[in-house]
Amino acid sequence: MNGVINWLDERLGVNQIWGIIFLRNMPKGVNWWYTLGSATLFVFIIQAVTGMFLAMYYAPTPDHAYDSIQYIMNEVIFGQVIRGLHHWGASAMVVLVILHMLRIIVMGAYKYPREATWIVGVVLLLLVFGFGFTGYLLPWDEKAYWATTVGTNMAGTVPFIGGFLLVAARGGSDLGALTLTRFYAIHMLFLPSLTVGFIALHIFMVIRQGISVPPAIWEKMEDVSHSVTRARELVGKR
Repeated sequence: MNGVINWLDERLGVNQIWGIIFLRNMPKGVNWWYTLGSATLFVFIIQAVTGMFLAMYYAPTPDHAYDSIQYIMNEVIFGQVIRGLHHWGASAMVVLVILHMLRIIVMGAYKYPREATWIVGVVLLLLVFGFGFTGYLLPWDEKAYWATTVGTNMAGTVPFIGGFLLVAARGGSDLGALTLTRFYAIHMLFLPSLTVGFIALHIFMVIRQGISVPPAIWEKMEDVSHSVTRARELVGKR
């Protein structure tokens, strides 16, 4: 095993990458609230894995979508577990990403020099909402149908471009086969690709800029910095 790791390290520098990501110095005062981002990433990985297994049995057509879900739940080995993880993981991901955003706001971690990190995080929040909206239609039951009808009607009320958004979302004037196929493609292809890219960028920024400390500790650090600066000035005058 060590030989394989050394072989990879000589060619890819895996030990250096491991050290940069997992062996970083962490500021004092970091607590469980700072794990919300990692928890969200963990849930996203679960969603991706369970989603791939579900896609093997799901049929994105109005005639077979609901039946394929029932087949997964009742016939596929561990199908009920996998769909349950995916279903509840979607709700958990929304809750975690909102809590993570609130923590950033309360701690003031969106301020200089982390504004770009905050913007990327907001984009990820919108992508999570996009996952929830597009995935809700896929079971193609009555609740999903009418919830999506209401959601797309809301998009249609946007001034000037509402009509275009409504037709673009549904693929026509009413919900149908094209709507389901479009939502499935967005849910399985477009959103995951964008999310993986923005997650990689977000993690790079967090590693590059470091984790912001709580406000109380930041104030103590500033007081210590001012004291050191003042001491140096006094020594310089002597």
